[in-house]
Formats: sequence, structure tokens, C-alpha cells
Amino acid sequence: MENQNLSYDQGAIQVLEGLDPVRKRPGMYIGSTDERGLHHLVTEVVDNSIDEALAGYCDKIVVSIEKDGSCKVVDNGRGIPTGIIPKEGKSAVEVVLTKLHAGGKFGGSGYKISGGLHGVGVSCVNALSEWLEVTVYQNGKIYKQVFNRGIAQRPLQEVGTTDRTGTTIQFYPDSEIFETLDFNYDTMKIRLRELAYLNRGLTIQLIDYREEPARDETFHYEGGIVQFVESLNKSKETVFPEVIYFDETYENGEVEIAMQYNDSYSETIFAFANNINTEEGGTHLDGFKAALSKILNDYGKTNNILKGEEKLSGEDVREGLTAVISVKLTNPQFEGQTKTKLGNSEMRAVVAKAMTEGLGTYLEEHPKEAKDLILKGVLAQKAREAARNARDLARRKSALESTTLPGKLADCSDKDPSLCEIYLVEGDSAGGSAKMGRDRRFQAILPLRGKILNVEKARLHKVLENEEIKTMITAFGAGIKEDFDESKLRYNRIICMTDADVDGSHIRILMLTFFFRFMRPLIENGHVYIAQPPLYKVTKGKTVKYCYSDDELNAYLDEVGRKGNEIQRYKGLGEMDPEQLWETTMDPKSRTLLRVRMEDAIAADEIFTVLMGEQPELRRQFIEDNATLVKELDI
Repeated sequence: MENQNLSYDQGAIQVLEGLDPVRKRPGMYIGSTDERGLHHLVTEVVDNSIDEALAGYCDKIVVSIEKDGSCKVVDNGRGIPTGIIPKEGKSAVEVVLTKLHAGGKFGGSGYKISGGLHGVGVSCVNALSEWLEVTVYQNGKIYKQVFNRGIAQRPLQEVGTTDRTGTTIQFYPDSEIFETLDFNYDTMKIRLRELAYLNRGLTIQLIDYREEPARDETFHYEGGIVQFVESLNKSKETVFPEVIYFDETYENGEVEIAMQYNDSYSETIFAFANNINTEEGGTHLDGFKAALSKILNDYGKTNNILKGEEKLSGEDVREGLTAVISVKLTNPQFEGQTKTKLGNSEMRAVVAKAMTEGLGTYLEEHPKEAKDLILKGVLAQKAREAARNARDLARRKSALESTTLPGKLADCSDKDPSLCEIYLVEGDSAGGSAKMGRDRRFQAILPLRGKILNVEKARLHKVLENEEIKTMITAFGAGIKEDFDESKLRYNRIICMTDADVDGSHIRILMLTFFFRFMRPLIENGHVYIAQPPLYKVTKGKTVKYCYSDDELNAYLDEVGRKGNEIQRYKGLGEMDPEQLWETTMDPKSRTLLRVRMEDAIAADEIFTVLMGEQPELRRQFIEDNATLVKELDI
């Protein structure tokens, strides 16, 4: 064993002081140090401003990405207290920014309801920033303090007078901590727009000064979560026109619920606690789902719409549902600082009570809509039974043909999934070139015929009947939906390699839609990639250059001159010979692969601009066909 001589005594024990724990283990506090963690810094600062809004002291927040790459958050709340805390001998501003578990959210006198729970948010931002500058407007005076990597450069100073109140925090993330320092406008826009929906009447402005002219959007929704649901259902055919909305105030907080059904086959439910998107759900979501099933089943039985032993399952009553649940409570219990699941047990009963009174009253007052809802659930139940039969048949067939892979799959010779990748190729022509150009040791090729089924507009049993989808399921080997088992996945990388045109982009997005709906762990765990084939080949003398977009082509021609060039535009991958395909798209040393992460998938703008390019007609068509998915991803 190595290191036999290392001593382990009292001298080996270290105590991390101040903000050192955050810098040593940033992942414990912000989740990660990648792009997601970077944007979590913005969320922590903005959440403090939102808490001021919840307390009734702030009605406008301005978030800006400055030209130097820093981020600034300005609010018109009360401002962080500036007085000296006797025990610390420092201003409250400095204590809040340099001490973990220091804040106004513990005793209840500063905030009754807040997103912050542990008092570490803004101090974490300070610890993980190369520099941070705080400006407080309070009591007619302006105060300022500067920090470097969490260390105050001087005490809080009075620098002027003012007639406003509020706090401004500007920070520049630390390159020693983060993998990237580039704030993404669209990622920030999604979160800020969400917060504006959740806080009716609050104005949030986002500005990006890195662009000329500056990119600038303002979010303000007097309708709150009702407008949220309307935006999610935009371009969808709804079962009834109005959004069902109700709220319930209880001793320690408030419950707001907005819901509406559409004619799609998937559910879109977002649950928030104190404005935090609880992506993993929690007790408030459990209470909502249980109450919804009980209320609709009870109504169906009482009014003889459900006969005999008929009973709708949770999946049946949620098919086509779009809902936003927002709870605000005094002492939220979250799992971890990143707050992805609510644990307060009392919220189950609180939300169920709000549902019983709100939805129950609506059904009694709208008998036609109530009947339509329950019949929709009955139809969903029958379709689910058909899907179950189709899946059982597929399982039996799979058991009989367990060793049989699709005939058109050109598999790789290596059997270690961690080393293998499969290319999903558009058409037999491109498939032929890819099969000849690949490295057969670790690259498998699966040609697909044309556009696969749009799973957003089909029930499960129809999906399972589609030949191209069945072929992908068999080739991957991991199953779908609740039967998906990542350990059985035969390839570590699944690469969508379609033509660099509009049709190819559409096929690619249909594949991503299928993965998102039926094999979501593929995206969540980073198994899905987009291959970037070239659009042009430019030959000048003996020099060959591949260009992947019109902009890249024009930039290259401006550089080398526009005369004497032979330009070939590829209409499809089938026009490329195996050597060209290997050289530009399949060679691991030179290829360009875009990894599809959930962070990419959640921004509709990124789907279109990064994965599909600027193609307005395709954008319009896809939004119309897949409004629910686009809006769900946009959150």
C-alpha cells in the first residue's frame, strides 16, 4: 500500500474558516462548477431581491450582463441593513456577504416567506467571485463595499446621498472555480420570466450589454400563473377555454394553482415552493396529484359518468393537463441548498384542501366541462390499456428474438458499451457512406427511413407500432418509459447524424422529442449528441476547406478571396464519399459533436439556433406541431 509513512494525528485535522468551505467544495453549495453552477450564482442574488418583493418592499428588479462579463442585479427594496452588528464588530452588509448562515431569514422578523433557507446564498456568490461590489441605498445615503474572492478590501463606506432605496450587487465569477465564465442570456431569461409569472405585478428587466445594441427584455404579468398556463398552452387546442385558477391562504403561507387541459397526450406540471422550481417535486406535488385523482373519480361516480368498478388512474386524469402549482410557506424544508424537492409534510394536506375546494367548486359549477374531463380520462385509460397490450406483445416478441438485432443495423465489433457509439443516419444512401467510412471497431450505423413519427401527437401504442422507433428501441437495448434501464444501453454515445438542411434538422428534432419523452435518461445523463456535417466544400488549388454554415463560408471567402474557388454545396450526407464523411464528421480527432444536455434542451431558442440553425419556417412549423413540448422545454 502506498503512503505508508503518512502520519494521521491532530496535526492532520484542518478547520476551514470563513468562506473557505465554499471555495474548497463549491459543488456542495451550488451543485456544480459548470454552466449550470455559474447561473446558480445569478439565481442566488436574484432570489434575495425576490424575497424583498414577497415582503412587499420591491416591485422592480434589473439584471444585466455587463460588457466586462460581470453580472449586476439591482432592486428597489429596503436595502441590506448597514448598521454595525456589535458581536461581529462589522456592518450587517459585510456579515451577510462573508459569513455562512447569516441572514434575515431565521428569526422571522426580516422575512416571513423567502426562497433562502440556509443563509449561505449571497455569501457563496461572494466566495466564488473574483470580485464583488455591493452598493446599498438606504436612509438617504449610498454605501459601498468591495470584496475579492470573498475577502473585504475595506469596511463598508458611505459614498454619497440618494432619494431611493435598494441594493445593487455586481460580481465577476472566479476563473479558478468555474469551467466557463460566459453568462447565457437565454438561460437567464427563462428563469427571470418564470419569476415574473410567479410574482404577479413584479417587473423584471434583463439587459445584455455585450451586444450592440444591447439586448433588452422586460417581464411583467398581472395575470401571474394564469398567464403562465396560457403561455404553456399557446397554439394548443384546449378542452375548455378558461384557465381554472384558485388560491388558498392558510396560517403559514399561501397556495396558488392554475390548470387547463389540452388535446395532447402528455402532462406538463410545474411545481414551485417560494418561487423555487422544485424539479423533483415534493409534498406539494404529491398532494396535487392525489387530490386530482380523487376529485375526478368521486365526481364521476356521484354523477354516474363512471360505471360500476370503473376508476381512473393518476396518469389517466393528468393526460393533456397543463398546471402550475405555487406554494409559499414560512419554513420550507428543501433537500439540499439547490432546493429541488420540497419536504414539508403538511403541504400535502394544504394543497389537497385547496384542490378540493377550488377544483371541486369548478366541477359543480361547470357540469359540461366536468363530464368532458372525465370522458377524456376514460379515453386515456382505454388507450393506455391498448399501449400496455402492445408493450406486452413487444416484450414477448423481444424475449423470443432477444439475440436478433435490426437487419439494417451495422453493429460495431467491440462489446464494451462505454467505448461504443451509434450513428442514427438519415436514409440508406447516407447509411451506405457511413458504413464504409466508419471505424467498425466502435462505431455502429443505423439508417432511418425519412422522418420518424412525431411522438408528441401520438399515443403510446401508435409509437410502439412505428417501425423506425421500434428499430431504435431494439438497437439501443435499454427499453422505454418506466421500463428504461440505462445499465442495458448498448452504446455510450447516440449520435444524430442528419443532413445539414431543413429536412435533416426536422428529423433531428423529432429524434430529440422521442428521446425526451420516452428515454429521458439518455439526455439527462449526456448520452445524446448531434453530429455537425459540413454544408460546403471549398477547393482552391490544393487547399480544401469545409464550411458548416453560410456565415462560415462567407467569412472564409472574405479571407481568401472569392475568385478561383470551386464550391460544392452538399444537399445531403449521401453526396459525401466515405473518406469525406470520416474526415469531416466521424473521425473522433476532428469531428464536431454537440452534446445534448438537459440545460440545452430546456431552452427552445437553443434548440432552434444551436441544433437547427436559423430556419424561420421550420421554427414556425415545429412550434405549431409541438407547442407543449417547446414550452415545457422552455422552462
